[in-house]
Amino acid sequence: MEQIPNWPAYYDQQVGRPPRNTLLFAMEQFEAPRAAVDLGCGEGRDTIALLEKGWQVLAIDSNPLAFTYMQQRLAATDQSRLTTQVAGFGEAAWATVALINASFCLPFCPPPLFPQVWAQIVDSLEPGGRFAGHLFGDRDTWAKIPGRTHHRREEVDQLLESLVVEFWQEEENDGITVLNEEKHWHVFHVVARKNG
Repeated sequence: MEQIPNWPAYYDQQVGRPPRNTLLFAMEQFEAPRAAVDLGCGEGRDTIALLEKGWQVLAIDSNPLAFTYMQQRLAATDQSRLTTQVAGFGEAAWATVALINASFCLPFCPPPLFPQVWAQIVDSLEPGGRFAGHLFGDRDTWAKIPGRTHHRREEVDQLLESLVVEFWQEEENDGITVLNEEKHWHVFHVVARKNG
């Protein structure tokens, strides 16, 4: 079982894939584009979608290579609305925004840092702002890897209790990763709104 992801291979497989459904749903809930953070943005499949819809985006990733991939796909007309930040969990900083997207990145947050990162996400949403992203369940294959953050269903409910859940899907099945590795998936797909 791979403990340190092969990010270049992952990025190669992600290029050209459509944005995640959670992000698409969240964007549809807004009347007009505003400011967003794409946390753990990777090669930019979600960042590009936000920019194409007119959003102002701060894209954050701990791997500088992610932005090399992103720049290859970035339209010149979108460049002025993109800011990038190379930072890991616990180091990333951003202002209050309307949307925080965290697609499949939060499981890679070290467990001791997760409460701080989650509080930062919720606190930095403006009233009416939304979180869109994914949390991994305790029955996911990767839950056995040290240093990963996984949650039981009741823990996810507690994380979301201060927000209004607008989209929810609990996925559990056997499948493969984009790198063609067998994996049991246990994923919570979430869009939740901050009151106000």
